[in-house]
Amino acid sequence: MNPENKIERLLAMMLLQDLKEVSQTKKAEILNTVGFSNPEIADLLGTTPGVIAQQLYAGRSGTKSKAPGKSRKLPRAAKK
Repeated sequence: MNPENKIERLLAMMLLQDLKEVSQTKKAEILNTVGFSNPEIADLLGTTPGVIAQQLYAGRSGTKSKAPGKSRKLPRAAKK
């Protein structure tokens, strides 16, 4: 790791420390805004790039991401 990468990583860790009460999704959005890639964000947050991609997509589209493996109940059609 070159010195520039170490400085970037240190600054990112300092930012995350200040945001420890903030959701992982919001942290991912902030790191993405300042130029970190999905794999870099995933490494910093201890998750996978796929999870980060899903969170960023949900944030952009205004939908909430659901937990993996959880199904959402759909409303039943009204009986006549």
